[in-house]
Amino acid sequence: MTKQNVHGRGRLSGPEVQQAIARAAAAHQAGRLDEAEGLYRALLATDKKLVPALQMLGLLTAQTGRYGESERLLRDALRLKPNDAGWQFNYGNVLVALGRFDDALAAFDKTLALDPRFADAHLNRGGLLIRQKRFAEAVACFEAAIAINPAHAAAHSNRGYALEELMRFDDALASHATAVSLDPRRADLYAARANVLHKLRRFDEALADIAQALVLAPGHAEFLYNRGNILYESKRYDAAFAAYDAAYQRDPSLEFLEGDRLFTKLLICDWTRWEAETSHLAAEIGAGRPAARPFSFLPVPATPRLQLACAKMFVQRQCPPLAPLWRGRRPAHDRIRVAYLSADFREHPVAHLITGLLEHHDRTRFETVGVSFGLDDAGPLRSRIERAFERFIDVRGKSDAEIAQLLYDAEIDIAVDLMGPTQGARPGILSYRPAPIQALYLGYAGSSGAAHIDYVIADRIVIPDGEQQFYSEAIASLPDTYMATDSRRVIAERTPERAEQGLPASGFVFCSFNNSYKITPPVFDVWMRLLREVDGSVLWLSHINDAATANLRREAEARGVSAERLVFAPRVALNEDHLARYRLADLFLDTQPFGAHSTASDALWAGVPVLTCAGATFASRVSASLLHAIGLDELVTTSLPDYEALASALARDRNRLEALRARIAERRASWPLFDTGRFTKNLEAAYAAMWERHRCGEAPAHITLPALPA
Repeated sequence: MTKQNVHGRGRLSGPEVQQAIARAAAAHQAGRLDEAEGLYRALLATDKKLVPALQMLGLLTAQTGRYGESERLLRDALRLKPNDAGWQFNYGNVLVALGRFDDALAAFDKTLALDPRFADAHLNRGGLLIRQKRFAEAVACFEAAIAINPAHAAAHSNRGYALEELMRFDDALASHATAVSLDPRRADLYAARANVLHKLRRFDEALADIAQALVLAPGHAEFLYNRGNILYESKRYDAAFAAYDAAYQRDPSLEFLEGDRLFTKLLICDWTRWEAETSHLAAEIGAGRPAARPFSFLPVPATPRLQLACAKMFVQRQCPPLAPLWRGRRPAHDRIRVAYLSADFREHPVAHLITGLLEHHDRTRFETVGVSFGLDDAGPLRSRIERAFERFIDVRGKSDAEIAQLLYDAEIDIAVDLMGPTQGARPGILSYRPAPIQALYLGYAGSSGAAHIDYVIADRIVIPDGEQQFYSEAIASLPDTYMATDSRRVIAERTPERAEQGLPASGFVFCSFNNSYKITPPVFDVWMRLLREVDGSVLWLSHINDAATANLRREAEARGVSAERLVFAPRVALNEDHLARYRLADLFLDTQPFGAHSTASDALWAGVPVLTCAGATFASRVSASLLHAIGLDELVTTSLPDYEALASALARDRNRLEALRARIAERRASWPLFDTGRFTKNLEAAYAAMWERHRCGEAPAHITLPALPA
């Protein structure tokens, strides 16, 4: 820095100080920051209590990113002149930059005590309250700023965001519309309104707003990312991938973008650069960069350690630590109160698995509450689920904080998250710690990474001994299998004709009704070799989207297999008809590293043998758990060569295959897999063990439940 000689003697006179400050401020305003800094420092060398120099040097050091020094300078200035609202405000902004949010909130409070009509102080205070998830208080701040300055576009926009978080979407949309009308040249205001329209599922309007944002800010990576999110939600997956890809080319460092891009690419079965891109994503997670959401990372070949790291980075950003609602003991209840939280209490795989469990709960020992924040499809499964709970609450219109308070007021003992970090989840609810025990179950095959989740419910196959270190939760390990099933599930009596399903009249039918993002090139290579080897065989897959179907057919041709030998099953209206058509399959082939979960259960319930290749992660071992629970461990392999060899052998040995089908039919009613009553007792034993530890004042710890007598 250039040293400036302000004066050759000691303390300056008043006029000399004013002149020196004016010269420094002129250099500062002109952007000659080194010169300005030298002048400020020279002034402070003559008088270290010179408030204007402390203030302006504090501002300059903040402008150049030296927030620690800026904080010290402004703190010194405020000690000398504490009643200046403007500098209290500047000090608060520096504290925000340092991440000292509570101190910043106090600084903005002092600002407003000095000048209640300081609109930007209300605005920035509201922004801090949003960080702390105090959304109702944030709305009040923004409304105070608007009352002072009705034309404050940012205040209207921020009010809209806080209202979104309170689930007041119509009011939020009105706020964002006002912001856009006040400042129609600000691209971010259109993008903010698009987010609300997205949540309201008004996708075309949301896309129009994002398009306008991109007109005003061409190539803006975050807006391209938002466009991808809207297109993904509207199931336009190929267009979503194009938007994610464009965003990634602009700014590959955007949080979670790389994972969302790759997941969508896998969803449409575009495998170009598959090995390089999956390896790169795993390396990014390993380096501590939040490149993927936990669920989008599951199809990537990775270790449980990396999956835990991914989950922890996600939850740190989505669920910052909050003051817990539950802080200590309360009177015991006659029955353990268990609340199940989900967006999927409707026609959904999780609902098909769990409904029987809910109906079998021992109501003399457990009081069950359903907390639903997803769509109500008004279907028969939804009605059955509502009847299965003693109390069922639709909380779609409530904020995370309101739902957490509801759980706390209901004195829930054990809150069970049935989703984990999956689409439609509300992880923020349990971050308020409304219950003394909080558990993750069924909807996500891995660790939540969250300190506020005490247990993950699993078994010793999906989480073997020695792997507990890869979970932030204690493991509640059930006997038999961790997956609930419903022994009342109906399969239509009529089996459709092969021709109705597009299958050839004869020939071996390999089947894999897993989602398209689970199909990976190494597994597909095996499948294509099997088709080439087994004359007349076909591969029966689910039709997930047109792009995936086209890409899979192209990949088959590239491997020397006619595209016609891939048959795609469309969605059917009734689950019982879907289960009935499974009977046309000869062998269900699992995927890897993200294997079949509910689809494997479906296949076995319908009587179809499932062949799996168990890997290194929870998500790759679920089929192995199910097969163990029905006594078919011989169908569990641990390498793709063994998987391929066994599939080939079974396809060539009809007698062996029929024997397997006969064993499934025989054991369906007698082995643990589909014994809903037995499973419910196992899970209730886990809940009781969790509660007993809590009752005795002990912290959550790994629990291994013994098997019930046969």
